[in-house]
Amino acid sequence: QVQIAESGGGLVRPGGSLRLSCTASETIFKTFAMAWYRQVPGNQRELVATITNSGNTDYADSVKGRFTISRDNAKNTVYLQINSLEPEDTAIYFCHKYMARNYWAQASWGQGTQVTVSS
Repeated sequence: QVQIAESGGGLVRPGGSLRLSCTASETIFKTFAMAWYRQVPGNQRELVATITNSGNTDYADSVKGRFTISRDNAKNTVYLQINSLEPEDTAIYFCHKYMARNYWAQASWGQGTQVTVSS
């Protein structure tokens, strides 16, 4: 079973900020690029941001300029700083190793952390 734990979600007003954290097993963290995903129940999962072992990052167009992914290799932890939150960002946020879409359904996911943006 994959050992991943996400935290940091909450209820925030539009325009607010959150910092999500994810701790993964050392094997996953040191072997793979890491990524944040999000999913609204009933909708498809979405890849939000990725970060390689060397720190190269990539973002979905919908979050560019507002989200920042980073990692602390000493702590096996990846972060997602979310600024200028919009109601459309409301979702459950998950982290995992970066995977192509066709692997998502068979992967073992953590519980995620809920982000709710509402006034």
